Amino acid sequence: MTTATLLTPSTNTTPVEKAAVSGIADGFDPETFLWINFHRPDGGVRIWYAWTAGGTDLGDKIDSIAVGTGLDFADWLHLGDRHVQHSTRGRIEIQAFALRPILGDLNAGERGPQDRRDGIDRILAVAAAHTGRTPRLNVCTWLGFGPAHIGRSVR
Repeated sequence: MTTATLLTPSTNTTPVEKAAVSGIADGFDPETFLWINFHRPDGGVRIWYAWTAGGTDLGDKIDSIAVGTGLDFADWLHLGDRHVQHSTRGRIEIQAFALRPILGDLNAGERGPQDRRDGIDRILAVAAAHTGRTPRLNVCTWLGFGPAHIGRSVR
């Protein structure tokens, strides 16, 4: 006689998301930083970060150089935008940052353009006026590509 096993529904999506992140990461080249957004039915988003082989060390090296040379949020956006691949899988949005070319741009002195800095300043000014508070994020904030810096940025 065969015994059927009943599955109990769960609201804990962490194991499924963790498995999905692992599977997604397997499909990317080494030295890649993945920013993965899981869009929820209620409109929320849960963010996961992952690195492929060699990505954690390279991401931390990039962050160390960037912070040490005074790079900021506009630079982070600019360098990231130059070397990101966007894709989706259903409600999962994936941004894959190729870290080796980002390091190359960083070493070559590539910086975010002034018009992007001005745009960030305008957004921050509007947010401050709308909320009556000073926004936590400012143009001085390098968000990071490595786990050591990202861990400090998201707290």
